[in-house]
Amino acid sequence: MLKKFGVKITLLIHFKKQKLLIFSVLLDNKSRNCDETKQNTISYICTIVSAYKMKLKNLIIFGTRPEAIKMAPLIHEFKKNSVKFETRVCITAQHREMLDQVLDFFNIKPDYDLNLMRPSQNLYHLTSDIILNLKPVLEDFKPDFVYVHGDTTTTMAAALASFYHGSKVCHIEAGLRTYNLQSPFPEEMNRQVTTVLTNFNFAPTETSKNNLVNEGRDEKSICVTGNTVIDALFYGIEKVNAPNFTDNEIDNLKKIIRNDKRLILVTGHRRENHGEGFIRICESLRQIAEQHPDAQIIYPVHLNPNVKRPVYELLSGIDNISLIAPLAYPAFIWLMEKSYLLITDSGGVQEEAPSLGKPVLVMRDTTERPEAVTAGTVILVGTVKEKIISETERLLNDEHAYHQMSKVINPYGDGKASERIVEFIMIQTDEL
Repeated sequence: MLKKFGVKITLLIHFKKQKLLIFSVLLDNKSRNCDETKQNTISYICTIVSAYKMKLKNLIIFGTRPEAIKMAPLIHEFKKNSVKFETRVCITAQHREMLDQVLDFFNIKPDYDLNLMRPSQNLYHLTSDIILNLKPVLEDFKPDFVYVHGDTTTTMAAALASFYHGSKVCHIEAGLRTYNLQSPFPEEMNRQVTTVLTNFNFAPTETSKNNLVNEGRDEKSICVTGNTVIDALFYGIEKVNAPNFTDNEIDNLKKIIRNDKRLILVTGHRRENHGEGFIRICESLRQIAEQHPDAQIIYPVHLNPNVKRPVYELLSGIDNISLIAPLAYPAFIWLMEKSYLLITDSGGVQEEAPSLGKPVLVMRDTTERPEAVTAGTVILVGTVKEKIISETERLLNDEHAYHQMSKVINPYGDGKASERIVEFIMIQTDEL
Protein backbone atom coordinates (compact mmCIF):
# COMPACT_ATOMS: atom_id res chain seq x y z
CA MET A 1 0.00 0.00 0.00
CA LEU A 2 1.39 3.41 -1.03
CA LYS A 3 0.25 6.88 -0.01
CA LYS A 4 0.77 9.87 -2.27
CA PHE A 5 -1.08 13.19 -2.31
CA GLY A 6 -3.24 11.82 0.49
CA VAL A 7 -4.64 9.16 -1.81
CA LYS A 8 -4.56 5.41 -1.24
CA ILE A 9 -3.09 3.46 -4.15
CA THR A 10 -2.89 -0.29 -4.36
CA LEU A 11 -0.42 -1.66 -6.90
CA LEU A 12 -0.21 -5.35 -7.61
CA ILE A 13 3.07 -5.68 -9.44
CA HIS A 14 4.20 -8.85 -11.09
CA PHE A 15 7.77 -9.16 -12.28
CA LYS A 16 8.14 -11.76 -14.95
CA LYS A 17 10.68 -12.02 -17.71
CA GLN A 18 11.77 -8.42 -17.28
CA LYS A 19 8.22 -7.14 -17.79
CA LEU A 20 6.31 -5.03 -15.29
CA LEU A 21 2.59 -5.59 -15.23
CA ILE A 22 0.35 -3.32 -13.18
CA PHE A 23 -2.79 -5.27 -12.46
CA SER A 24 -4.77 -2.69 -10.58
CA VAL A 25 -4.73 0.80 -9.21
CA LEU A 26 -7.47 1.38 -6.72
CA LEU A 27 -8.29 4.96 -5.78
CA ASP A 28 -10.70 5.75 -2.98
CA ASN A 29 -14.03 7.39 -3.79
CA LYS A 30 -12.81 10.83 -2.74
CA SER A 31 -9.82 10.79 -5.07
CA ARG A 32 -11.91 9.67 -8.02
CA ASN A 33 -13.64 13.00 -7.99
CA CYS A 34 -10.46 15.07 -8.04
CA ASP A 35 -8.87 15.44 -11.48
CA GLU A 36 -5.72 17.07 -10.12
CA THR A 37 -5.20 14.28 -7.64
CA LYS A 38 -5.80 11.66 -10.32
CA GLN A 39 -3.26 13.31 -12.63
CA ASN A 40 -0.66 13.48 -9.89
CA THR A 41 -1.35 9.87 -9.03
CA ILE A 42 -0.91 8.76 -12.63
CA SER A 43 2.38 10.66 -12.87
CA TYR A 44 3.61 9.00 -9.70
CA ILE A 45 2.67 5.57 -11.02
CA CYS A 46 4.49 6.27 -14.29
CA THR A 47 7.60 7.16 -12.30
CA ILE A 48 7.41 3.82 -10.52
CA VAL A 49 6.88 1.99 -13.79
CA SER A 50 9.75 3.69 -15.59
CA ALA A 51 12.07 2.85 -12.72
CA TYR A 52 11.48 -0.85 -13.19
CA LYS A 53 10.43 -1.39 -16.76
CA MET A 54 13.67 -1.22 -18.74
CA LYS A 55 14.02 -1.75 -22.45
CA LEU A 56 16.45 -4.41 -23.55
CA LYS A 57 19.49 -2.96 -25.29
CA ASN A 58 20.64 -4.14 -28.72
CA LEU A 59 23.98 -3.09 -30.21
CA ILE A 60 24.46 -3.96 -33.89
CA ILE A 61 28.11 -3.84 -34.98
CA PHE A 62 29.55 -4.04 -38.49
CA GLY A 63 32.34 -2.54 -40.54
CA THR A 64 32.14 -3.47 -44.22
CA ARG A 65 29.73 -2.91 -47.06
CA PRO A 66 28.48 -6.53 -47.22
CA GLU A 67 27.82 -6.54 -43.49
CA ALA A 68 25.94 -3.24 -43.74
CA ILE A 69 23.74 -4.56 -46.53
CA LYS A 70 22.87 -7.68 -44.57
CA MET A 71 22.38 -5.91 -41.24
CA ALA A 72 20.24 -3.07 -42.63
CA PRO A 73 16.95 -5.05 -42.71
CA LEU A 74 17.56 -6.27 -39.16
CA ILE A 75 18.18 -2.74 -37.90
CA HIS A 76 14.89 -1.58 -39.39
CA GLU A 77 13.05 -4.60 -37.99
CA PHE A 78 14.31 -3.94 -34.46
CA LYS A 79 13.46 -0.24 -34.80
CA LYS A 80 9.86 -1.29 -35.44
CA ASN A 81 9.93 -2.92 -32.00
CA SER A 82 11.16 0.15 -30.12
CA VAL A 83 8.76 -0.44 -27.21
CA LYS A 84 10.64 -3.63 -26.36
CA PHE A 85 14.17 -2.78 -27.53
CA GLU A 86 16.52 0.16 -27.57
CA THR A 87 18.67 -0.48 -30.63
CA ARG A 88 21.89 1.31 -31.47
CA VAL A 89 24.32 0.89 -34.36
CA CYS A 90 28.12 0.89 -34.15
CA ILE A 91 30.31 0.86 -37.25
CA THR A 92 34.03 0.17 -37.21
CA ALA A 93 34.42 1.52 -40.76
CA GLN A 94 36.78 -1.30 -41.65
CA HIS A 95 35.81 -0.12 -45.16
CA ARG A 96 34.95 3.58 -45.21
CA GLU A 97 33.58 4.94 -48.47
CA MET A 98 31.84 1.78 -49.65
CA LEU A 99 30.20 1.44 -46.23
CA ASP A 100 28.88 5.01 -46.21
CA GLN A 101 27.13 4.47 -49.53
CA VAL A 102 25.09 1.61 -48.09
CA LEU A 103 24.21 3.50 -44.92
CA ASP A 104 22.83 6.33 -47.02
CA PHE A 105 20.76 4.02 -49.24
CA PHE A 106 19.15 2.27 -46.27
CA ASN A 107 18.75 5.48 -44.25
CA ILE A 108 20.87 4.26 -41.33
CA LYS A 109 22.61 6.72 -39.02
CA PRO A 110 25.20 5.06 -36.76
CA ASP A 111 25.20 5.95 -33.08
CA TYR A 112 28.92 5.14 -32.85
CA ASP A 113 31.47 5.51 -35.65
CA LEU A 114 34.92 4.17 -34.79
CA ASN A 115 36.34 5.26 -38.17
CA LEU A 116 39.18 2.74 -38.00
CA MET A 117 40.15 2.41 -41.67
CA ARG A 118 43.76 3.39 -42.28
CA PRO A 119 46.05 3.21 -45.34
CA SER A 120 47.64 -0.21 -45.85
CA GLN A 121 45.93 -1.56 -42.76
CA ASN A 122 46.77 -5.10 -41.75
CA LEU A 123 44.97 -7.73 -39.71
CA TYR A 124 47.14 -7.16 -36.64
CA HIS A 125 46.33 -3.46 -36.38
CA LEU A 126 42.70 -3.85 -37.40
CA THR A 127 41.92 -6.59 -34.91
CA SER A 128 43.51 -4.80 -31.96
CA ASP A 129 42.00 -1.44 -32.94
CA ILE A 130 38.49 -2.89 -33.05
CA ILE A 131 38.75 -4.54 -29.63
CA LEU A 132 40.28 -1.48 -27.93
CA ASN A 133 37.89 1.02 -29.50
CA LEU A 134 34.80 -1.05 -28.74
CA LYS A 135 35.57 -1.10 -25.02
CA PRO A 136 34.29 2.45 -24.30
CA VAL A 137 31.25 1.87 -26.54
CA LEU A 138 30.28 -1.26 -24.64
CA GLU A 139 30.88 0.45 -21.31
CA ASP A 140 28.78 3.44 -22.35
CA PHE A 141 25.74 1.59 -23.73
CA LYS A 142 25.96 -1.65 -21.73
CA PRO A 143 24.09 -3.74 -24.33
CA ASP A 144 22.20 -6.88 -23.38
CA PHE A 145 22.69 -8.27 -26.89
CA VAL A 146 25.39 -7.60 -29.46
CA TYR A 147 24.75 -8.60 -33.07
CA VAL A 148 27.61 -9.39 -35.46
CA HIS A 149 27.43 -10.70 -38.97
CA GLY A 150 29.24 -13.26 -41.05
CA ASP A 151 32.99 -13.60 -41.21
CA THR A 152 34.87 -10.30 -41.22
CA THR A 153 37.59 -9.17 -38.86
CA THR A 154 35.02 -6.81 -37.35
CA THR A 155 32.76 -9.81 -36.69
CA MET A 156 35.39 -11.80 -34.82
CA ALA A 157 36.90 -8.90 -32.89
CA ALA A 158 33.50 -7.45 -31.92
CA ALA A 159 32.34 -10.85 -30.71
CA LEU A 160 35.46 -11.14 -28.55
CA ALA A 161 35.07 -7.63 -27.12
CA SER A 162 31.38 -8.29 -26.39
CA PHE A 163 32.26 -11.58 -24.71
CA TYR A 164 34.76 -9.75 -22.49
CA HIS A 165 32.06 -7.22 -21.61
CA GLY A 166 29.51 -9.89 -20.72
CA SER A 167 26.93 -9.12 -23.42
CA LYS A 168 25.15 -11.96 -25.19
CA VAL A 169 26.61 -12.40 -28.66
CA CYS A 170 24.16 -12.99 -31.53
CA HIS A 171 25.74 -14.20 -34.77
CA ILE A 172 23.85 -13.50 -37.98
CA GLU A 173 24.72 -15.86 -40.87
CA ALA A 174 26.16 -18.41 -38.46
CA GLY A 175 27.35 -21.89 -39.31
CA LEU A 176 28.87 -21.38 -42.76
CA ARG A 177 31.96 -23.55 -43.12
CA THR A 178 34.66 -24.73 -45.48
CA TYR A 179 36.69 -26.30 -42.63
CA ASN A 180 39.82 -25.00 -44.35
CA LEU A 181 41.34 -22.15 -42.32
CA GLN A 182 43.29 -20.97 -45.37
CA SER A 183 40.27 -20.76 -47.69
CA PRO A 184 38.81 -18.26 -47.39
CA PHE A 185 41.48 -16.51 -45.33
CA PRO A 186 40.95 -15.11 -42.72
CA GLU A 187 37.19 -15.46 -43.01
CA GLU A 188 36.96 -19.15 -42.11
CA MET A 189 38.92 -18.57 -38.92
CA ASN A 190 36.75 -15.55 -38.11
CA ARG A 191 33.60 -17.66 -38.45
CA GLN A 192 34.84 -20.48 -36.25
CA VAL A 193 36.16 -18.20 -33.51
CA THR A 194 32.93 -16.21 -33.49
CA THR A 195 30.89 -19.39 -33.07
CA VAL A 196 32.77 -20.25 -29.87
CA LEU A 197 31.82 -16.85 -28.42
CA THR A 198 28.20 -16.83 -29.58
CA ASN A 199 25.09 -17.26 -27.42
CA PHE A 200 22.48 -17.22 -30.20
CA ASN A 201 23.19 -18.50 -33.71
CA PHE A 202 21.11 -17.41 -36.70
CA ALA A 203 21.83 -19.92 -39.44
CA PRO A 204 20.70 -19.13 -42.99
CA THR A 205 20.07 -22.78 -43.92
CA GLU A 206 19.62 -26.24 -42.43
CA THR A 207 23.11 -27.14 -43.63
CA SER A 208 24.57 -24.29 -41.60
CA LYS A 209 22.53 -25.38 -38.59
CA ASN A 210 23.82 -28.94 -38.92
CA ASN A 211 27.40 -27.66 -38.98
CA LEU A 212 26.80 -25.92 -35.66
CA VAL A 213 25.08 -28.93 -34.09
CA ASN A 214 27.91 -31.21 -35.22
CA GLU A 215 30.35 -28.83 -33.55
CA GLY A 216 28.50 -29.20 -30.27
CA ARG A 217 26.40 -26.06 -30.21
CA ASP A 218 23.13 -26.28 -28.29
CA GLU A 219 20.34 -26.78 -30.81
CA LYS A 220 18.10 -24.48 -28.75
CA SER A 221 20.52 -21.63 -29.43
CA ILE A 222 20.11 -21.99 -33.21
CA CYS A 223 17.41 -20.50 -35.40
CA VAL A 224 17.23 -21.16 -39.15
CA THR A 225 16.17 -17.88 -40.73
CA GLY A 226 17.19 -17.67 -44.35
CA ASN A 227 19.69 -14.95 -45.22
CA THR A 228 19.07 -11.27 -44.52
CA VAL A 229 20.80 -10.41 -47.80
CA ILE A 230 17.61 -11.51 -49.57
CA ASP A 231 15.57 -9.17 -47.35
CA ALA A 232 17.90 -6.36 -48.40
CA LEU A 233 17.82 -7.34 -52.07
CA PHE A 234 14.02 -7.30 -52.31
CA TYR A 235 13.92 -3.92 -50.58
CA GLY A 236 16.66 -2.57 -52.82
CA ILE A 237 15.29 -3.82 -56.15
CA GLU A 238 11.90 -2.31 -55.39
CA LYS A 239 13.53 1.00 -54.49
CA VAL A 240 15.85 1.31 -57.52
CA ASN A 241 13.00 0.45 -59.90
CA ALA A 242 10.63 3.00 -58.42
CA PRO A 243 9.68 5.75 -60.93
CA ASN A 244 10.90 8.53 -58.65
CA PHE A 245 14.28 6.97 -57.82
CA THR A 246 17.31 8.72 -59.29
CA ASP A 247 20.94 7.63 -59.17
CA ASN A 248 23.91 9.04 -61.06
CA GLU A 249 25.73 5.70 -61.21
CA ILE A 250 22.72 3.98 -62.75
CA ASP A 251 22.41 6.79 -65.28
CA ASN A 252 26.08 6.31 -66.22
CA LEU A 253 25.64 2.53 -66.50
CA LYS A 254 22.79 3.04 -68.95
CA LYS A 255 25.27 4.85 -71.20
CA ILE A 256 27.82 2.00 -70.97
CA ILE A 257 25.55 -1.00 -71.43
CA ARG A 258 25.14 -2.20 -75.01
CA ASN A 259 21.64 -3.49 -75.43
CA ASP A 260 22.63 -5.75 -78.34
CA LYS A 261 25.01 -7.78 -76.15
CA ARG A 262 24.51 -10.21 -73.28
CA LEU A 263 25.93 -8.75 -70.13
CA ILE A 264 28.44 -10.66 -67.97
CA LEU A 265 28.95 -9.00 -64.59
CA VAL A 266 32.28 -9.77 -62.90
CA THR A 267 33.37 -9.10 -59.32
CA GLY A 268 36.58 -10.25 -57.64
CA HIS A 269 38.50 -9.28 -54.54
CA ARG A 270 39.26 -12.37 -52.40
CA ARG A 271 42.64 -12.36 -50.69
CA GLU A 272 43.33 -16.00 -51.59
CA ASN A 273 43.08 -15.09 -55.31
CA HIS A 274 45.69 -12.33 -55.16
CA GLY A 275 48.73 -12.87 -57.37
CA GLU A 276 48.65 -15.76 -59.83
CA GLY A 277 44.95 -16.34 -59.22
CA PHE A 278 43.98 -12.90 -60.52
CA ILE A 279 46.30 -13.22 -63.47
CA ARG A 280 44.52 -16.44 -64.51
CA ILE A 281 41.13 -14.81 -63.95
CA CYS A 282 42.04 -11.87 -66.17
CA GLU A 283 43.43 -14.10 -68.90
CA SER A 284 40.18 -16.08 -68.85
CA LEU A 285 38.05 -12.94 -69.13
CA ARG A 286 40.18 -11.67 -71.99
CA GLN A 287 39.72 -14.91 -73.95
CA ILE A 288 35.95 -14.95 -73.28
CA ALA A 289 35.66 -11.39 -74.57
CA GLU A 290 37.66 -12.20 -77.70
CA GLN A 291 35.71 -15.37 -78.48
CA HIS A 292 32.30 -13.82 -77.76
CA PRO A 293 31.97 -10.37 -79.34
CA ASP A 294 28.21 -10.73 -78.72
CA ALA A 295 28.86 -10.50 -74.95
CA GLN A 296 29.84 -7.50 -72.88
CA ILE A 297 31.85 -7.90 -69.68
CA ILE A 298 31.43 -5.21 -67.05
CA TYR A 299 33.88 -5.39 -64.17
CA PRO A 300 33.58 -2.98 -61.22
CA VAL A 301 37.20 -3.20 -60.06
CA HIS A 302 37.96 -3.40 -56.35
CA LEU A 303 40.20 -0.64 -55.02
CA ASN A 304 42.75 -3.03 -53.48
CA PRO A 305 46.02 -2.59 -55.45
CA ASN A 306 46.47 -6.37 -55.54
CA VAL A 307 43.27 -6.51 -57.58
CA LYS A 308 43.37 -3.24 -59.46
CA ARG A 309 46.90 -3.59 -60.84
CA PRO A 310 46.57 -6.92 -62.71
CA VAL A 311 43.03 -6.17 -63.88
CA TYR A 312 43.95 -2.90 -65.54
CA GLU A 313 47.25 -4.24 -66.91
CA LEU A 314 45.61 -7.27 -68.58
CA LEU A 315 42.09 -6.11 -69.48
CA SER A 316 42.36 -2.45 -70.48
CA GLY A 317 41.64 -1.49 -74.07
CA ILE A 318 39.43 -4.45 -74.98
CA ASP A 319 36.35 -3.28 -76.85
CA ASN A 320 33.74 -5.41 -75.05
CA ILE A 321 35.24 -5.23 -71.56
CA SER A 322 34.26 -2.22 -69.45
CA LEU A 323 36.39 -1.66 -66.36
CA ILE A 324 34.60 0.69 -64.02
CA ALA A 325 34.96 1.98 -60.48
CA PRO A 326 33.33 0.01 -57.64
CA LEU A 327 29.59 0.52 -57.57
CA ALA A 328 27.43 1.57 -54.68
CA TYR A 329 24.83 -0.98 -53.66
CA PRO A 330 21.86 0.52 -55.58
CA ALA A 331 23.73 0.58 -58.88
CA PHE A 332 25.20 -2.87 -58.29
CA ILE A 333 21.87 -4.62 -57.72
CA TRP A 334 20.37 -2.70 -60.65
CA LEU A 335 23.24 -3.97 -62.85
CA MET A 336 22.93 -7.48 -61.44
CA GLU A 337 19.27 -7.55 -62.44
CA LYS A 338 20.22 -6.52 -66.00
CA SER A 339 22.97 -9.15 -66.30
CA TYR A 340 22.83 -12.44 -68.17
CA LEU A 341 25.21 -14.23 -65.81
CA LEU A 342 27.73 -13.42 -63.09
CA ILE A 343 31.35 -14.48 -62.51
CA THR A 344 32.43 -13.73 -58.98
CA ASP A 345 34.33 -14.70 -55.85
CA SER A 346 31.83 -12.90 -53.62
CA GLY A 347 29.85 -14.80 -51.02
CA GLY A 348 26.93 -12.39 -51.06
CA VAL A 349 26.51 -12.54 -54.83
CA GLN A 350 26.18 -16.33 -54.60
CA GLU A 351 23.09 -15.72 -52.47
CA GLU A 352 21.63 -12.68 -54.22
CA ALA A 353 21.87 -13.53 -57.90
CA PRO A 354 19.72 -16.71 -57.78
CA SER A 355 16.83 -14.64 -56.41
CA LEU A 356 17.01 -12.67 -59.65
CA GLY A 357 17.31 -15.81 -61.79
CA LYS A 358 20.96 -15.24 -62.69
CA PRO A 359 23.43 -18.16 -62.97
CA VAL A 360 26.67 -17.68 -61.01
CA LEU A 361 30.18 -18.99 -61.67
CA VAL A 362 32.23 -18.84 -58.47
CA MET A 363 35.96 -18.21 -58.82
CA ARG A 364 36.89 -20.08 -55.66
CA ASP A 365 38.10 -23.59 -54.94
CA THR A 366 35.83 -23.97 -51.93
CA THR A 367 32.62 -22.35 -50.78
CA GLU A 368 30.97 -22.05 -47.41
CA ARG A 369 27.67 -22.01 -49.29
CA PRO A 370 27.35 -25.61 -50.50
CA GLU A 371 23.55 -25.30 -50.65
CA ALA A 372 23.92 -23.20 -53.80
CA VAL A 373 26.13 -25.81 -55.44
CA THR A 374 23.72 -28.60 -54.46
CA ALA A 375 20.70 -26.64 -55.66
CA GLY A 376 22.44 -25.85 -58.94
CA THR A 377 22.33 -22.05 -58.71
CA VAL A 378 26.14 -21.74 -58.74
CA ILE A 379 29.09 -23.63 -60.22
CA LEU A 380 32.56 -23.63 -58.66
CA VAL A 381 35.21 -22.86 -61.28
CA GLY A 382 38.09 -21.74 -59.04
CA THR A 383 40.79 -19.74 -60.79
CA VAL A 384 41.39 -22.48 -63.35
CA LYS A 385 41.49 -20.74 -66.71
CA GLU A 386 40.07 -23.62 -68.73
CA LYS A 387 37.15 -24.14 -66.37
CA ILE A 388 36.19 -20.45 -66.20
CA ILE A 389 36.15 -20.30 -70.00
CA SER A 390 34.35 -23.59 -70.62
CA GLU A 391 31.57 -23.00 -68.10
CA THR A 392 31.02 -19.46 -69.34
CA GLU A 393 30.80 -20.68 -72.93
CA ARG A 394 28.38 -23.43 -71.92
CA LEU A 395 25.99 -20.89 -70.39
CA LEU A 396 26.35 -18.57 -73.36
CA ASN A 397 25.85 -21.29 -75.97
CA ASP A 398 23.52 -23.82 -74.31
CA GLU A 399 20.12 -22.27 -73.73
CA HIS A 400 18.82 -25.34 -71.89
CA ALA A 401 21.74 -25.33 -69.43
CA TYR A 402 21.23 -21.63 -68.83
CA HIS A 403 17.52 -21.96 -68.07
CA GLN A 404 18.12 -24.94 -65.81
CA MET A 405 20.27 -22.77 -63.57
CA SER A 406 18.18 -19.62 -63.79
CA LYS A 407 14.91 -21.32 -62.79
CA VAL A 408 16.17 -23.00 -59.60
CA ILE A 409 14.59 -21.76 -56.37
CA ASN A 410 17.07 -19.83 -54.24
CA PRO A 411 18.03 -21.91 -51.17
CA TYR A 412 18.90 -18.79 -49.17
CA GLY A 413 15.52 -17.49 -48.22
CA ASP A 414 12.30 -15.66 -48.90
CA GLY A 415 13.03 -12.15 -47.63
CA LYS A 416 11.73 -12.68 -44.08
CA ALA A 417 14.94 -13.57 -42.24
CA SER A 418 15.00 -10.38 -40.16
CA GLU A 419 11.46 -10.98 -38.93
CA ARG A 420 12.45 -14.47 -37.77
CA ILE A 421 15.50 -13.16 -35.92
CA VAL A 422 13.49 -10.56 -34.00
CA GLU A 423 10.79 -13.11 -33.16
CA PHE A 424 13.42 -15.53 -31.84
CA ILE A 425 15.07 -12.88 -29.67
CA MET A 426 11.71 -11.82 -28.25
CA ILE A 427 11.05 -15.41 -27.21
CA GLN A 428 14.47 -15.63 -25.56
CA THR A 429 13.93 -12.39 -23.63
CA ASP A 430 10.56 -13.64 -22.39
CA GLU A 431 12.38 -16.60 -20.92
CA LEU A 432 15.10 -14.58 -19.17
